Amino acid sequence: MSEKVREVKMGGPRGRMLGPRPKLKDPGAIVKRLLKLVLQHYSLNLVLVFICTIVAALANVRGTLFLRTLIDDYITPLAETAANGGTPDFAPLLSAIGFIAVIYVIGAAASFLNQVLMVFVGQGTMRNIRKMMFSHMQTLPISYFDTHSHGDIMSMYTNDVDTLRQTIGMAMPQLLNSLVSVTATFVSMLMLDVPLTVLSCVMVFLTMVLSTRLAKVSSRYYVAQQSDLGSLNGYIEEHLSGQKVVKVFCREEACISEFRERNDRLRDSANRGNRYANMLGPITMQMGNVSFAVVAVAGAALSINGFTGLTIGTLVSFMTLNKSFNMPISQISTQFNSIIMSLAGADRIFRLMDEKPETDEGYVTLVNSREGEDGECRECPEHTGHWAWKHPHQSDGTVSYVPLAGKVTLDDVDFGYTDDRMVLHNIKMYAKPGQKIAFVGSTGAGKTTITNLINRFYDIQDGKIRYDDININKIKKADLRRSLGIVLQDTHLFRGTVMDNIRFGKLDATDEECIAAARLANADGFIRRLPQGYDTLLSHDGGNLSQGQRQLLAIARAAVADPPVLILDEATSSIDTHTERLVQEGMDRIMSGRTTFVIAHRLSTVKNSDCIMVLENGRIIERGTHDELIAGKGRYYQLYTGNAIAS
Repeated sequence: MSEKVREVKMGGPRGRMLGPRPKLKDPGAIVKRLLKLVLQHYSLNLVLVFICTIVAALANVRGTLFLRTLIDDYITPLAETAANGGTPDFAPLLSAIGFIAVIYVIGAAASFLNQVLMVFVGQGTMRNIRKMMFSHMQTLPISYFDTHSHGDIMSMYTNDVDTLRQTIGMAMPQLLNSLVSVTATFVSMLMLDVPLTVLSCVMVFLTMVLSTRLAKVSSRYYVAQQSDLGSLNGYIEEHLSGQKVVKVFCREEACISEFRERNDRLRDSANRGNRYANMLGPITMQMGNVSFAVVAVAGAALSINGFTGLTIGTLVSFMTLNKSFNMPISQISTQFNSIIMSLAGADRIFRLMDEKPETDEGYVTLVNSREGEDGECRECPEHTGHWAWKHPHQSDGTVSYVPLAGKVTLDDVDFGYTDDRMVLHNIKMYAKPGQKIAFVGSTGAGKTTITNLINRFYDIQDGKIRYDDININKIKKADLRRSLGIVLQDTHLFRGTVMDNIRFGKLDATDEECIAAARLANADGFIRRLPQGYDTLLSHDGGNLSQGQRQLLAIARAAVADPPVLILDEATSSIDTHTERLVQEGMDRIMSGRTTFVIAHRLSTVKNSDCIMVLENGRIIERGTHDELIAGKGRYYQLYTGNAIAS
């Protein structure tokens, strides 16, 4: 583990820091950005949703207003006719009922279409967000993943995105429908009776004041809930992958204790958020009932005493509208917390998407000599058909081609993961093409850090690193890494066949090239003994293979890329002694003709290196061949003769 990773991840009595809960700083900006994201792809759909919402709301209001007509113009006259001994004519009533039935059918159809469209918009937006997140994630520097829990990142793809889906697909349509319904209902109530409308608005205002205060408190805990959920997922993911380590050191009780702490913290934030949120529904509903009762009593009193022209039909319609007026207010209050929770998820997602991509100011590219604009590399015609660095010169506009050889130079390099804590000091190193350079030293001495600087996972604070006499800052990172082959101590295989995993090193490699690379790494033998040979499907991270077999596949994957520079970071650490003897010959063939940087904990594997660098505390304290360092009887001599492990 690098110094930076240890610095960020280690801490606290149990080795982890929970840290303060984040706060939702600018909800308005998050809503604006989210709406812009939705409108970018689904503006027409949202226009149709808005139209359908208006149609459904108007249909509902029109049906409510029909009650006044039904009572005053049809039921009352029919009752009077029957009371006077006449024969009631029900034809107009049936015609009016048929008309209003058509209105309700149109409203129902609009509501159905509204829901269908919002499901399409919600799912499509989630697909776009995940695609944007994953694409942006590929541009982030390694330092981001070193300092962020993988489980927490996964929580953004699952929990946070799902809360957005629920809001876009359910809460937002309900909110829009509530706003339209409130507006249409309010206008209708004014048309029926102004004094009763004012009284209804006063009751609604009291309801909104109370619900807003409760929602403000609960929203704070919903924001914390999303953060705590990501923290818990990160902890679970970390301990699932490290379960063997937990058992080896008998740390089950300690892990359970910290899990309980994180789990209790999530329960606490969720409980408090839901406690206040669940109070909203009953309170707004009861306030609605109080409003209904107050308006009913006031309306009846006004109607009986003749202060207004309220008829029985008008009062019934108004009371129904009053119910409709309070119901959307209650729905808005209820959905408010769901929206706040989704905004907390959106905030976490947007913070990921706002992370600065890995900068790349390089302009030197890796090309094949045959790919020159004139079909031939004039500057190095003897290398035509070989890889070369295409170097545009900004001073005079000319282009030169430097053959890709694998010469690497580090000149007075200083580096630290943070400016106030340097890891490497004054590193000087020169690797000729085809040389094998070995790094040995204590844990944390800076061996892996040097290789991470060569491929520009991190940028140095001072000094220069040159590749074929070109400053690597001038080389595009993709082209630089394309020329490097890396085999790490911790191998990672992907779901797919054995052939697919080898081909990952060179996506256009033929089956024959992949098989040749496997033979070069001495992996062909065990592969052919697998149930389906090269077509055998691997489980997650190659779980159906041994650690040594996974390491051999990683070596074959590097071999098929055929890079001029090879970095082996304890590449044989997981291979037993017998397998190591078998693979050493293959490794020697892979390293032949390539500049190779080797980090090994078995000093016997670096004896034949052209130069061995001994590092301590970020400084090169010894350098030379095996025999020279043994004769010097320094630190290397102590490590070698004392059978110490330099890892």
